[in-house]
Amino acid sequence: MTRTEGRVPPYAALVLAALAQGTALVAAGLLITHPPAGWWDPGENGLVGRLAAHRTPALTTASGWLSGIAFTPAIVAVTAVAAALLLLRHRPRAAGWLAGAVTLQAVLFVTAAHLVDRARPEVVRLDGALPTSSFPSGHVGAATALYGGLGLLALRGVRGRWRVPLCALAWLVPLLVAASRLYRGMHHPTDVLFGLLNGAAALWVVTHALPVRERPAPAAPATPPRPAAALVYNPLAVDTARLERLSAVLAAHGYGPVHRLPGEAEDCGRAAARRALTDGARLVAACGGDGTVTACAEALAGTGATLAVVPCGTGNLLARNLGLPTAPEAALAAALAGRTRRIDLMRAEGDGLPARAAATMAGMGLDAAVMADTGPALKRRLGWPAYAVGIARHLGDRRFALTVTVDGAAPVRRQVRTAVVGNVGTLQGGVRLLPEAAPDDGLLDLVLVQPHGPGGWGRALLSLLTGTHRQGPAAPLEHFRGRRIELAADRAHPRECDGDPVGDGRTLILTARPDALLVRVPAAPQDPPTGSAGPAGPVASGGSSRPAGSGVPAAPHGAAAVSAGSAASAGSAVSEGAAGPSAPPGGSVQPRREVA
Repeated sequence: MTRTEGRVPPYAALVLAALAQGTALVAAGLLITHPPAGWWDPGENGLVGRLAAHRTPALTTASGWLSGIAFTPAIVAVTAVAAALLLLRHRPRAAGWLAGAVTLQAVLFVTAAHLVDRARPEVVRLDGALPTSSFPSGHVGAATALYGGLGLLALRGVRGRWRVPLCALAWLVPLLVAASRLYRGMHHPTDVLFGLLNGAAALWVVTHALPVRERPAPAAPATPPRPAAALVYNPLAVDTARLERLSAVLAAHGYGPVHRLPGEAEDCGRAAARRALTDGARLVAACGGDGTVTACAEALAGTGATLAVVPCGTGNLLARNLGLPTAPEAALAAALAGRTRRIDLMRAEGDGLPARAAATMAGMGLDAAVMADTGPALKRRLGWPAYAVGIARHLGDRRFALTVTVDGAAPVRRQVRTAVVGNVGTLQGGVRLLPEAAPDDGLLDLVLVQPHGPGGWGRALLSLLTGTHRQGPAAPLEHFRGRRIELAADRAHPRECDGDPVGDGRTLILTARPDALLVRVPAAPQDPPTGSAGPAGPVASGGSSRPAGSGVPAAPHGAAAVSAGSAASAGSAVSEGAAGPSAPPGGSVQPRREVA
């Protein structure tokens, strides 16, 4: 979802949000230190006293180092170095964001410490007497703003498998600093808790108060005629100002007139996309989350029209897996300046679930329960981190019996927490849930999440981060591949398609629809830039580049192989999506890539 722009100036919003944060921080401190009617003990000496009584030389040394990296000189130095490096890499917004968050938490910390004036714990304090009061912890707040901010920058800017471990390591630093401050007798438990909250809130405030960077649209081509295009959008996610900018991007790339068609809640924009085709649009830009994108993809499949994905939702999985930027205007500009690519879709059906299309992932179990329990209001406020609330709520759900059938092979029975079938493999933050998945290989990928014992989730996370996988019921993550995957549970469980709950049921059947959709993607590194070469048009040659009768690669890591007979039946079942595609004049439809 997007922020509504043009209402409150960004810096006025920053001041208002900072005042609200500071007021809440001071109010919490006064409430803790002056409990009404003496309802609780404001001293909180129990935990700190026990830690002081069990100090060891090794822990004292380690806590000293941890406290040292959060002292004011260290925080100022690390912030200055990080900001300088970001400026050298031509990222002034990121440098201002990081320095602003650290500065904001520092200002609020000093103000709250002065107004609350809480005494430090009554134990031997290893850092002596400091000039500020105990509430909130300035060390913890500064560490959260600085190292938490560095973790977010790593998550967004580092490529490859190290981005998630680097982010996790950076986020671990504030927690270790908090533990060291308690150990050294410098703070009460609520002091470090509100230090963490102060630093995290500063990051959130500065993130949402920075003005959105406007990207100038490329110069409009002078080549007539201007073919029609359509913006199909989720009215809850896209405001008028954003529609104007997206229309300008389309016009700059040779499209016009641009039809703006709001999607209906009942079908997520499917009817609007069909109306755009009826009106003559050869390119439809889907502006919303994965639900809007899939609805438009289903309407365009097999028509020869082209889809442009404009990420304006919570997950935006298809946009991420196609390599599009996260900013809507930048994503549309990159797609129009890139190339046309054929990708697959999935056909999803089951008991009580009429056949429907899916573009990214579908699943049964824990992931579907999380999707169902995460409300739209929370997603609008927090984005995809809102799912963490649902994950925490359902992490303890019991495993259930599931029977898996891949391309008609012998059924496999497992006890799982969740099962996810994907046409793509990358989640938010670059996490590769399905490492072998590709949107144009004609295959679907399945992962069964089946952690065992107290350390099961830890082993599953390790397997996910390192990319190491085993087969069999003892594996925390087990992978399969095929053209048709059938899931049958012992009883009804939550199900989801592309992040949308589709009701409880016992069965979920996914079938690949190869070459079903034409979609615009950024230019590959070796491709010459097409600039504003023109909009999508007819394609001279259609069909797949996969050799006839070439079969399907064997499923990796011992997963079930695909038989020739089941491949033929699956091919006849999904042939509806391979009708003549379209590509931009001067460009080409990229051949499908075989996955071995």
